Amino acid sequence: MKQFLRSRAAGISLAALGLLMMGIGIFRGEMTVVFTKAINICLECIGIG
Repeated sequence: MKQFLRSRAAGISLAALGLLMMGIGIFRGEMTVVFTKAINICLECIGIG
């Protein structure tokens, strides 16, 4: 297991898994939710919202 985690295949597979999860989140519309929350937090910190 330790040797696999240090191999190149592990890095590529983890990167591919991360991209797949990002794609699924974007497809489900979660990107807009995250952006909306980020905008609200930024506006509250500045004192506008």
